[in-house]
Amino acid sequence: MKDFLEELKWRGLIHDLTPGVEEQLQKEMTLGYIGFDPTSDSLHIGNMLQVMLLSIFQKCGHQPIVLIGGATGMVGDPSGKSKERKFLDEDLLIHNQNRIKKQFETFLDFKKSKNKALIVNNFDWFKDFDVLRFLRSVGKHISINYMLAKDSVKNRLESGISFTEFSYQLIQGYDFYWLWKNKNVKIQMGGSDQWGNIVSGTELIRRKANGAAFGITTNLLTKSDGGKFGKTEEGNIWLDPTKTSPYNFYQFWLNISDEDALKYIKIFSMKERSFIEDLIKNSTEKPEFRILQNHIADELTELVHSKESLNIAKKTSKILFGKSTFDDLKSLDKNGLESISSAVPNITIPKKLFENSEIIDLLSTSTNNKIFSSKSEIRRMIKDGGVSINKVKVDENHSIKNLKLLDGKYLLIQKGKKKYYFIIMK
Repeated sequence: MKDFLEELKWRGLIHDLTPGVEEQLQKEMTLGYIGFDPTSDSLHIGNMLQVMLLSIFQKCGHQPIVLIGGATGMVGDPSGKSKERKFLDEDLLIHNQNRIKKQFETFLDFKKSKNKALIVNNFDWFKDFDVLRFLRSVGKHISINYMLAKDSVKNRLESGISFTEFSYQLIQGYDFYWLWKNKNVKIQMGGSDQWGNIVSGTELIRRKANGAAFGITTNLLTKSDGGKFGKTEEGNIWLDPTKTSPYNFYQFWLNISDEDALKYIKIFSMKERSFIEDLIKNSTEKPEFRILQNHIADELTELVHSKESLNIAKKTSKILFGKSTFDDLKSLDKNGLESISSAVPNITIPKKLFENSEIIDLLSTSTNNKIFSSKSEIRRMIKDGGVSINKVKVDENHSIKNLKLLDGKYLLIQKGKKKYYFIIMK
């Protein structure tokens, strides 16, 4: 059995530990959990650190539990928030829960006989828990002074915090107590912003049952430029391919900075330590090859999506950024063309309009001047060799009849070196 804490230390993950956690992990196979509130119908890469934490926990011989916050998702965690979250509709929460459950199967083994992963939902033990019983069995054991001392509360006192959010730490604390009592769960894990909620649970277990339970928190992920990890100008990077395409997922990792790659390779790669350290050594010697970025992009895209999706993402990248030809484009199947479509702006035009147009019209009025601002700009760029259609340079003598549609209805327009547009005929 691998030493879980040692594994976290070399990966640079540990932020804080409660006393006694090391002895507990060394004593026996231990059950540990992390909670995820179903505020969306997909996990995003901001969640991946905690998911990877559970994966490492299982690989080190312990038993991971995913807690879906069907109840806590109705309340909203104030940790790290400057204002109160909007309440989510109950039906929407149920929909979200069902969607994200499946995503955990990518990272955790739910079939192992010895330490298979489990999923629980705190709505199951809160749905019939009336307020009087909650106040007597939970509220009685935690003082207001204790709750006010938590950063998640202190940081909101001036701007205002509702009683609903103020009570969140008691609800999460009771989750830990319930799992400790009914599932023998000894450890709760989470990001450093969850420390207050975690120790509320250990405190409740101590006061209510004179029991011992433990907490582990990880550093919050940041980018070297100070930006929020997992966010782009377009928003979150989701694990659901219908929300973030495999190509865009792959490109996110491929474009991280050298400094971030050095940190993220230890956090997100599930390869052995010696392999990762060799990668780091090679990348230091040959930084121009961006070895770490390529490995992270490859490993995570294959893990989250599939080997096939990774290959399509790499082929799409080659077409858009490398030396490629019409034959490369022509070789793409439906999934490959959808990948191209997900990577660049799309413009839909009637097929009849295409058939009755000249190239100048196709690139201007037929596409509502979304690609070029004027016909004179088109002529100038064609003359300078700056326009390609389906990876073939357009010259002044080009005719619509010379154009070969992809799959009978697509054109890839390239303007200059880096701007692409995907034309869809309908």
